[in-house]
Amino acid sequence: MTHSAQQIIDLMMSNDRFSQWLGIRVVDVMPGFCQLQMQVTAEMANGFSIAHGGIAFSLADSCCSFAVNAHGRKAVSAETSINQFKALQVGDALTCVCKEESLGKKLATYTAEISNHEGQRVALFKGTYYRSEKRWIEPEETAGD
Repeated sequence: MTHSAQQIIDLMMSNDRFSQWLGIRVVDVMPGFCQLQMQVTAEMANGFSIAHGGIAFSLADSCCSFAVNAHGRKAVSAETSINQFKALQVGDALTCVCKEESLGKKLATYTAEISNHEGQRVALFKGTYYRSEKRWIEPEETAGD
């Protein structure tokens, strides 16, 4: 039996308290691709009254993580970086779109762009993920003849 990317992301999200706290909504997911949305809240603001830089980073990391894990194998980040082009304001509605750049046996590379509700690109994230042999959902054994 083949399990869908959505089943895997549902499993991940059920245990991902941080993504839940961020208010992340999964718009679309398939192996190697993910689109998420969230809104910046007052609790996410730093001492400058703008969103803490970790908010954009966390949204993009979750997006890439969902895209790589949607292949069915458990994967975690190995190296990540972000360029932030515009400060995020409380009330900003964010959209993050992640795409797969390369997929190997052990490593996969992804880029994610975050835009605000005005369509402005506010950040660009790049992540390399280690893909373990462990599966999110073990394949069911088929009955023998």
